[in-house]
Amino acid sequence: MKVLFKKDVTDVAKAGQVKDVADGYARNFLIPRGLAVAATTAALRQVADLQALAARHAAEEEQAARELKRKLEAQPIAIEAKAGSQGRLYGSVTTADVATAIQKQLGASVDRRDLDIAEPVRQVGSYAVAAKLPRGVMATVTIEVRAIGA
Repeated sequence: MKVLFKKDVTDVAKAGQVKDVADGYARNFLIPRGLAVAATTAALRQVADLQALAARHAAEEEQAARELKRKLEAQPIAIEAKAGSQGRLYGSVTTADVATAIQKQLGASVDRRDLDIAEPVRQVGSYAVAAKLPRGVMATVTIEVRAIGA
């Protein structure tokens, strides 16, 4: 009997796959537990529609991520921090500070856990920060650390 799997079944099939299984296995185990349905044309069409919708959603999400990457790389993000006379900061600039600055300046939301600062930012100057965006898109954000009076 051909069945369409609704959920992953270990060592048998993944969700969305159509497989030929024994009639008793399908009728007595898979279908009653909601793991699979009979592979009718209507069920197959419904799965194809869902997959097309998921593909469209993924394409839109990737397009949005690429647009965000373009915005992040277009201009440096300015961060002001207290610093001494030699340009040394009294603390350091963290990923949370960078995320907050991105939110204020660009209106774009980036999670601090998706930002990676290579070395600690403890001096006034320009630094590169790697940003991991959705759908595997990577961006390099330039931050400009400026001193404010202590």
